[in-house]
Amino acid sequence: MTSPPSLSVEQLRAAVDAGEIDTVVVGFTDMQGRLQGKRVHARHFLDTVLEHGTEGCNYLLAVDVEMNTVAGYQVASWESGYGDMMFDLDLSTLCRTPGQRYSATVHCDLRWPPGAAATGPVVQAPRSVLRAQLEEAAELGFLAYCGTELEFIVFEDGYDEAWDRRYHGLRSANRYNVDYSIMGGGRVEPLLRTIRNEMTTAGLRVEAAKGECNPGQHEITFVYDEALRACDNHVLYKNGAKEIAAAAGQSLTFMAKYDENEGNSCHLHLSLRGADGSFVFADPDRSGGRSEVFEKFLAGVLATLAELSYFYAPNINSYKRFADGSFAPTAVAWGTDNRTCALRVVGQGAGLRVENRLPGGDVNPYLAVAAMLAGGLHGIREGLTLPNECTGNAYTAGLPRVPATLTEARALLAESTIARQAFGDDVIDHYLNAADVEIAAFNAAVTDWERVRGFERL
Repeated sequence: MTSPPSLSVEQLRAAVDAGEIDTVVVGFTDMQGRLQGKRVHARHFLDTVLEHGTEGCNYLLAVDVEMNTVAGYQVASWESGYGDMMFDLDLSTLCRTPGQRYSATVHCDLRWPPGAAATGPVVQAPRSVLRAQLEEAAELGFLAYCGTELEFIVFEDGYDEAWDRRYHGLRSANRYNVDYSIMGGGRVEPLLRTIRNEMTTAGLRVEAAKGECNPGQHEITFVYDEALRACDNHVLYKNGAKEIAAAAGQSLTFMAKYDENEGNSCHLHLSLRGADGSFVFADPDRSGGRSEVFEKFLAGVLATLAELSYFYAPNINSYKRFADGSFAPTAVAWGTDNRTCALRVVGQGAGLRVENRLPGGDVNPYLAVAAMLAGGLHGIREGLTLPNECTGNAYTAGLPRVPATLTEARALLAESTIARQAFGDDVIDHYLNAADVEIAAFNAAVTDWERVRGFERL
């Protein structure tokens, strides 16, 4: 059952009448996991958009990270004229906008407008990709729940200053920091407190904040929720945290690997429940308390981990996290409470779940959760047998390794029959093109490392 919205339409109307809200962000998540859309006047939203919806240009699903229009996409191109797509409001997501006092936000699904060559939902949109896998799970009698652990690094420099300096020489918000450090986190607490409280106002249920291992690095976690809601909240939080940092004259990054130290992870915790809410992963009568459904699901996620890795690590920079001894995984392995493995089994009974440690802070949550579901449901359907767990150091266990580059991950996705069966050709071809665009952009770039290495020495 979907949780009620943190802001009902009636409450929104009352807040607009009282002058407390004058803007509604009508948004969707793009391929890069960013909240996109437009700010609509609240009166127009209530009088028109609420009943009829709104539209936006479909080029937003055919651009690179820098918002350049690029070739190769079927959903939009210069040849097709970059027409509109409809924003279908999901009013269950209506909430106050974190960090924007007079604003509300609603997430949308994307649909082709009447008269377009295609009809129905835009299947390549990340929210649509996840919805399709949730429907597959529902057909098997399952509901999916998840939580994301999203790390970021805070800097004293604002975003404009960081841009002007080309992101060089930025000052971390706290120089001293170790994992779980109360003192280190205290130095950034004014910002972290604001973020936590603003997210609570938006209806997100904050669990905790803690320091991570690198200077300026922190993590705020939220209570487990239904998968779609959790991903919506992830995107809202990520956008809101940046806006709140900017308002404070600071900046933060969710880059997977900002520097040579450990990167920003985004561990995904996922479990299934029965349609009646029962905890289908747990079985107290079996060894370890784990059900057959759990073992088949985990076997499927493990078996497809490499070929679906693009959805867990979608950028060139993503793969720089994967270093031995870094708490980022390099081996395709699973283990019980074993942080050296890509898949870590956590909890018991109602809390039993799979933690996927592959994704970094740059992950698109809808695509990553959809990939985990696709792999896990494949394991259930095919009755896959779970291989033995890794009980030692997975970094040195001689096990198959996760892809080391985006080029390798792209090739595995292109060859995957499971991916095409789960997502369809339109979705896979769309994201293969996105990978090609990212790879081509990187190969065309001349980096600072190359200049320092070769300017005088070669």
